[in-house]
Amino acid sequence: MTFSIVGRCAKTGQLGIAISSSSIAVGARCPWLSSGVGAVSTQNITLPSLGTDVLQLLKQGLSPEQALSKAISCDAYSAYRQVTVLDHHGNTAHFSGSETLGCHAAVEGTQCVGAGNILANENVISTLVETFENSEGDLGDRLIAAMQAAASAGGEAGPVHSAAMMIVDEVEWPVVNLRVDWADENPIGALSQLWDDYKPQMQDYITRALDPTEAPGYGVPGAV
Repeated sequence: MTFSIVGRCAKTGQLGIAISSSSIAVGARCPWLSSGVGAVSTQNITLPSLGTDVLQLLKQGLSPEQALSKAISCDAYSAYRQVTVLDHHGNTAHFSGSETLGCHAAVEGTQCVGAGNILANENVISTLVETFENSEGDLGDRLIAAMQAAASAGGEAGPVHSAAMMIVDEVEWPVVNLRVDWADENPIGALSQLWDDYKPQMQDYITRALDPTEAPGYGVPGAV
């Protein structure tokens, strides 16, 4: 049904999530991030509010393990949840309830954590995490590389139809929020192309927001 990688860039402090699913619009329900706080992926039978609950607890000073445990304890249906957490220091935690679907796994790595359910095989998530750990470049590049490697390792045990990537930095809003809400084939490939197109303009959109007088234009009437 879903697999995801949550990661931190040690050089920039950016936090990000990349995720794919057989379900429509996975980016609308599963990735939750807060600048200077952390990142949470809620999946399997998703309860979106777990994302905001865990982030609020991290903001109060709890560790990822403490925040996740407290949030899960308040959910009467926690057995159906799969959740991964990363704080702004790179510390991680994960939970997979007893009703997590199909072949599933969760792996913590260096400043990253990956998880998935209804997987083609048990090696998908270890490949996901190892690729993120060993890849270079911007955080977005590393997240995409990890997703592509996991897909090549078997990915989900069935058709994948949506994918998303979100990244937060020093500003309050996500500096990257890219979604492929539905594709008949290869949404991860479509997400990769979106990232290739967006990456050269990412800083310009931040500049536009902070100081419009310094922002470049793209010659598009009514551009925002």
